[in-house]
Amino acid sequence: MRSTRLMKKWAGRLSILIALFGLIPTILQGEESVASELVDIQLFIPKIQVDLKYATTDNFTGKIVYNFNCCLLLKEVALGLCDVQAELETVGLGLKIWDGFRPAAAQRKLWELVPDERYVSDPQKGGRHTRGTAVDLTLITKNGQELLMPSDFDDFSEKAHQDYMEASFEAIRNREFLREVMERHGFTNLPTEWWHFDLIGWENYPPIDFTPQ
Repeated sequence: MRSTRLMKKWAGRLSILIALFGLIPTILQGEESVASELVDIQLFIPKIQVDLKYATTDNFTGKIVYNFNCCLLLKEVALGLCDVQAELETVGLGLKIWDGFRPAAAQRKLWELVPDERYVSDPQKGGRHTRGTAVDLTLITKNGQELLMPSDFDDFSEKAHQDYMEASFEAIRNREFLREVMERHGFTNLPTEWWHFDLIGWENYPPIDFTPQ
């Protein structure tokens, strides 16, 4: 029985990997090999919700920071998020993504506005989102309603910190649950932003010099 379950598990993983190679968006064709490792997360996980804040004016800058609407992430990140989404669906929840891969030009724009490494990575050091290994996200119900958290997205105050304990019990519980489930599947949290998660070992991946069209 156990061997049967293991075979099914790895068969599922193999089908995911095969699918990933077929999900590279046409906008990536012909780009450098590192860029070709990026996948559109919504093609890979259809049930995941995506609301790219920096592709709209609904962000702290009030301006469009980049001009594309698909959330691109490295395949390793997509695999981890697939496992997170599957676990959340067992309890009637899911993920909503606010930001994924970020071109270097977009990173520079944000750094000019908030030159504080607690909240925005210094583009001279490569950044985090520019590697395709970072993702900003939250929890939602099966009906798409966001769960209560200690702060809004891109709140540059202590309310966004993982150790902020002056929020409501419900908000703290939701924040902790998000962190725990993400950590179970290979991610680590940025202490100053409850919504920001990096693939473990993100610093070993190079920044990707690529701008989607």
